[in-house]
Order: sequence, then structure tokens, then C-alpha cells
Amino acid sequence: MTDPADPRAPGERQAGTGHRRFIRLRKRLYRWLELGSAGDPEGRWVDRILILLVLLAVLLVALETVPSFSEWDGVFDLCEIVIGATFLIEYVARLWVADLHPPLRRYSKAGARLRYALQPSAIIDLLAVMPFLLALTFTAADFKILVFLRLARFFKLARYSPALRSLTNAVFAERHAIGASLIIIFGVVMLAATGMYIVEREVQPEALGTIPAAMWWALTTVTTVGYGDVVPVTPSGKLIGGLVMLLGYGLFALPVGIVATAFAREIHSRDFAVTWGMVARVPLFQDLKAAEIAEIAKLLRAQSVSSGDVVTRKGDPASSMYFIASGAVEASFGDTRLRLEEGAFFGELAILGDRRRTATVTAIADAQLLVLDTHDLHALMRRKPAVARNILEEVSRRQEMFDGDLSEEEVAAAAEGETAVDVALRESAFADLTAANAPDLFTGAGIDLPETGSQDESDDDETETAEDDDASGRPDRS
Repeated sequence: MTDPADPRAPGERQAGTGHRRFIRLRKRLYRWLELGSAGDPEGRWVDRILILLVLLAVLLVALETVPSFSEWDGVFDLCEIVIGATFLIEYVARLWVADLHPPLRRYSKAGARLRYALQPSAIIDLLAVMPFLLALTFTAADFKILVFLRLARFFKLARYSPALRSLTNAVFAERHAIGASLIIIFGVVMLAATGMYIVEREVQPEALGTIPAAMWWALTTVTTVGYGDVVPVTPSGKLIGGLVMLLGYGLFALPVGIVATAFAREIHSRDFAVTWGMVARVPLFQDLKAAEIAEIAKLLRAQSVSSGDVVTRKGDPASSMYFIASGAVEASFGDTRLRLEEGAFFGELAILGDRRRTATVTAIADAQLLVLDTHDLHALMRRKPAVARNILEEVSRRQEMFDGDLSEEEVAAAAEGETAVDVALRESAFADLTAANAPDLFTGAGIDLPETGSQDESDDDETETAEDDDASGRPDRS
């Protein structure tokens, strides 16, 4: 329906609507392609489809080398075309939305896309589509000739696997130590080859008559493989061979131990960073220093719940708050039900003490929770007066406002579709908060999580309307 107060001509209004849809499409593509690992449901499905295509592409490369499957070459080629076209669309789409990445937003669209294209993950994506592009460019090209480029698609899995990224980071971080251990191994190989050359060159001139030839024996012995094609026959040669075998066990444990230790440290650091981030978003802890938040994060204990388990029951004493590390729960109070997923927290006010649960929270999927108990936090506050002072300042502002572990105002706002930010702005004690930094005390709304559903579209509409106003030179009516 046309707004008679809108001074723009019908053509301009239609162009503005098309522009908003264009922006919404770009944001939606960005969410699908880049936020799957961050918990976006639709993005997770896109990631699963792409992982399946990567595995299928690698499987096709192997099956095409089996002679008995030669009659399926037509089907294999068709699958390769579909997979290649999909990867090409994915690559172009990622470039199109590259300027929406937070680190790249300060650049122009062309600059952001160029910087994104030079990232390792984007280079792997380009290599994944090269077989398809070469086949289109050179009609006589055979997919089988491009087998190495097609196998490079396997490395696309690193984008979807945090463990692979952590392993890569661990190897890169310890590259100097690994390089040093490899130099030591090479030195031992050279010494073993030289010693075997000296004592065995007269007896086995063909196998051990030169140092380079003896290096094959030394390498297979140091790595404890021992093919048996070359063996020492003199007593001195056997003695050297035995010593090299014993050295081999210790030498190859060096790089393995370095990588394993670095990998474990990387995993611990990543998990701790995630936990630290969840704690830092809780309003009670937002004014704490980074080291103080780290101290609180160490107090969290893990709790696993199965689908259908009751986490908290309305009316029970509240003695802990919960962070959702994975899975989902549902909070119910009266006829109102709220779904909380990974990254959210609930029961924040419970750690103030002398509270009762104002909602029953039930797991609707298998979930991993991180629990902060009141007595653990109070023990930390006794040990760390600075932490206690900062927390108590926030407590004093909230103590008289809420009786339970959840705010009644927030519950009512959730039932009516009103955001917790609106509630906070209505409260004089929270008048200094703004919509940009006022978190929801119960759900953690305001946490930088992927947005889905109608709320995402309404946010897009607001942003797009503001952009349209700026573009048309009209003042911001807000």
C-alpha cells in the first residue's frame, strides 16, 4: 500500500524496495556461507551439503581409476560437472559477500574482495573450481588429467573443521622447533650413512658403496621402517645399525611430541577463549578486567543434560547460573516459552543469592552446559577484593529490582515480543544504557550471535531503510 506522505515518486519507491531486497539477499548469503560454524541453523545445512560434495568429489577421483567402473564414466562426468558448478557458485558468492566480514568492512568492496581472495581458504576454494574452469576452457581436457587439482578439494574441509584449523595453527606456531628437530634427524641420517659407507663399502659396493646410496639404508633405519633390501653384514655394520635403530625411536618422537603438545595447547586456548567470551557478555561481569573474567571462567564446571531433562524448576532455590556451550533448552513460565541455544545464558541473578527460580528450564536437545555456582563465585570474591568490589557495585544497582533469578519485566517483555533493551530503557536505573550495549539479563540478547527468522528480516529492513534515507538525501526520521 502506497504511503501518501512519502514524497518519492512510485519509481523511486520501487527502486528502494528492490535495493532493500538486494541488501537482504547479500546478508542472507553471508549468513548461510560464513556463519554455519557459529551456530546459524541454515548455515549449518549449507556447510553439511558442501562437506558432502567435497567427500563425493574425492570419492569420484578414486572410483574413476577402477577399470570395472569404466562403464560409469558418463555418470562420473555428470557428477563432476554438478560438483564443479556448485563450487564455482559458492566461490563467486563468497567473493560477493566478502565486504560483509567484520575485519574487511573498513575497505571498499573491491579492496575487501581482493583481500579475501588472497586468504588461504579462498585460494583453496579457487583451486577447487580450477578443474571445472579448465574443462570448460579447453574442451579436450579430461577430468582424469586434473586429478591433483581435484584432490585439492579435500583441503576445503579445513574451513568446516575447527580441529583441522587448530592443528594447522599448532604446526605453524611450532614451525621453528619442528624445523630444528628435522635438522637433527637429517644430521643423524648423514652420520649413519657415512659410518655404514666406511665399514661396508668393500663388502657391499653396490648397495653401500657411496654415501648417497647408504643414505637410503640410514633413512629406512632411522624411521624404523627397515625394508630389509639393504642390511649390514659385518660386525661393525651391525653395531652401527643397532645404534641407529635405537636412535630412531627417540628422534622421531621429537616432532611428534612438539606437535601433540602444541595441538593440545591450541585446543585448550580455543576452548578457554570461547568460555571467556561467554562470561564477558554477562552484564554483572562486563566491567571486570580481562584477568578477572579469566578467574571467573576457571570456576565453571561442565554439566551434560539429555533431551527432556529438567535443568531448573520454578520455585526451587537458585544457586547457580548456566551458559549453553552446545545444544538447546526451553524456558517456560506460564504460557510463555523461550528457546535458548548455544551461546546464551540464563539464571544470572541467581548468583546474587537468596533467589528462587522464576522459570522451569528443560533441555529440548542434548546439551553441554557450563555452570557457575554461587559459593564458588563468593569464594573468589573473598580472595579477590577488586573483583568483589566491581561485582557488588553492579549488584547494588540490581538488588532491589528483581526478586527471582529472572526479571519479571523481561518475562513479560518476552511474552509480548518486547526486547529486554526496551525494558531497560524504561527503567530509570538503566537509563544510561543504549540499544547498542544493553544485554538481556536472561537470554543474553545483544550477544553477537547469528540472527535468524523474522527478527533478522526486521533488523535488515531497519538498516536498509536508513540506508535508503541516506541515499535519497532525506533526513533520518528517527
